[in-house]
Amino acid sequence: MTAPTASLPRLLLVGLDGLRMDRAFGTALAPTLDRLLADGHLIRSEVEGPTISGPSWATILTGARTEEHGITDNFMRGHRLADHPDFLTRAAANDPTVTTYAAAGWPNLTDPAGPGPIIRLRQDDITDGRHHVVSLNGELYGYRAIDPEIAARARLALRHAGPDLSFVYFCEIDDAGHYFGVDSDEYAAAITHSDHHLSTLLDVVDARVREFGETWIVAVTTDHGHIDAGGHGGDSPEERQTFLVTAARGTDLPASLPTRLQPAEFVTWLTGVRRELGG
Repeated sequence: MTAPTASLPRLLLVGLDGLRMDRAFGTALAPTLDRLLADGHLIRSEVEGPTISGPSWATILTGARTEEHGITDNFMRGHRLADHPDFLTRAAANDPTVTTYAAAGWPNLTDPAGPGPIIRLRQDDITDGRHHVVSLNGELYGYRAIDPEIAARARLALRHAGPDLSFVYFCEIDDAGHYFGVDSDEYAAAITHSDHHLSTLLDVVDARVREFGETWIVAVTTDHGHIDAGGHGGDSPEERQTFLVTAARGTDLPASLPTRLQPAEFVTWLTGVRRELGG
């Protein structure tokens, strides 16, 4: 492991695409998520734009609303992401010494050959060792195969580099929702698989806390839910539901915590907590 160089807490944001809260929290399918909630803070929220991954992840990761970033579907034509950098890019612009990391199997998020990407490549920072991007293709190979590889690569990066800010994304849950519906054994299994990936990331975070005395903020969110039969894009409460679970490792969260945030406010609040705890 590489020893820490920064005094601010490290921030890890994990995205679980298409997670219905009522099928995860308190169901025994996601014990890691339940423990994170018990140790941390839950903010319930609603998707403000179309209940589709492109606009929702763009809003969460950039802090821009749909009418600002211009994304209304997964084709993302005519997007205005050049005017709305992701939170990793903004952090690097504010402090050129910051190290950042992103890993995802959905090309829209991290693949420069895709329709985005929502998270910028930043080739100069990659060359200088301050940024690293893992972009795999779950659309081609399936997320049940790709998500474990994303988790494995993210563990290596967190363990050996300990980036200041990271985003790691899993999509098996959403895939299962589309194909089988949220009451299916397949959706339940996908929740458990993703929860296991989360647990392995937390193991690495906790090891760095023990070894280096680091402090970390760990947060988990989703972009939308699903109707019972599977699918999203509509206006039902089951599709609009989203959340942000946040916990601290090696320190405590601030005493005053919000009960409501819009998805566009998630990363601004998280980076603000990072600054507050770094005092």
